[in-house]
Amino acid sequence: MSVTAKDEAFMREAISLSLTHLGQTASNPSVGCVIVSNDEIVGRGVTAPGGRPHAEPQAIADAGEKASGATAYVTLEPCSHHGVTPPCAGVLIAAGISRVVVAVADPDPRVSGRGLQILADAGIEVTTGILQREAREAMSGYLTRQTKGRPQVTLKLAVSADGMLGKVGAGQVAITGPEARAEVHLLRSKSDAILVGIGTANADDPELTVRLPGLEHTSPLRIVLDRNLELSPSSRLAQTAHEVPVLLAASVGAVGNRQALEALGVEIVEVDGIEDLLLRLADRGVSSLMVEGGARVAANFLSQGLVDYIHLYRGSATLGEGIPSPITGDRPPAGFSLQRSETFGSDQLLVFERLPASAWL
Repeated sequence: MSVTAKDEAFMREAISLSLTHLGQTASNPSVGCVIVSNDEIVGRGVTAPGGRPHAEPQAIADAGEKASGATAYVTLEPCSHHGVTPPCAGVLIAAGISRVVVAVADPDPRVSGRGLQILADAGIEVTTGILQREAREAMSGYLTRQTKGRPQVTLKLAVSADGMLGKVGAGQVAITGPEARAEVHLLRSKSDAILVGIGTANADDPELTVRLPGLEHTSPLRIVLDRNLELSPSSRLAQTAHEVPVLLAASVGAVGNRQALEALGVEIVEVDGIEDLLLRLADRGVSSLMVEGGARVAANFLSQGLVDYIHLYRGSATLGEGIPSPITGDRPPAGFSLQRSETFGSDQLLVFERLPASAWL
């Protein structure tokens, strides 16, 4: 096996590790690291829930004495700044690592090439760009927050065979089967936050939590666009705010049910529109946002160019007259391309990715 093929194989293992903690590492990216000695993985590490410890010191600890003279494969450039913990570049040097292979350079201005330079200055061989595309996809939320100053936004829609999102006044309507719904919960578990509009919150009374066995602890921050603070204090969201955080994005000076909601532990943030909300979420370390509805919220995010991915679940049942979806999947939405298609039970998932601005020209 060639050196490049070996590098790709070990980096693929590091990327797989990084995916296991998506949505659980707070403001830090979920990074994977493997330590390799004599073509054998002797240490593994992934950013811990909450963001610390980082992947590199965990992999070094796992490798023990075998780290000396070994190669470290890391999905993101090792940090170079002193924060709550020492810089990972220094940890790799102290362990006697002889070579470091990095998939993606870190755009964080506190790092941005400095980590690579520190390693090179210490006489460590540095290789970059191995499986860069795959690693960027795995860390796309973090990279979006660092480069665009907002979270990566994934719009999820469940659409009936006749193009409807639901029926007016009917509350939650099952459009997809259990297999597709389980996949939605898995997507929630990998997201930092999930958002709906107040119409959906009051009409459907959703929980917006992860209810897959063993993953309940991965429920994201729950957000409601609630301009006038109309969320019912008796709603499932308000009643469980002390268990899983709830944030209401309201207009400046909104009163509504403020007092009762705050007493239940609901956080209220006054914002000037969706873009302002996204900036504030980025400031608090939210890298990935899942938008679940309803139709007006989806249309607003799309019209403002704030959606990066669309997960469109198409059910086999028809609803008749109801709430039409802004997207049906018959053709790619303007500015998006079909990335992949999957089947879950009798339902189809279409994933669309926003095209780079240059592709529109």
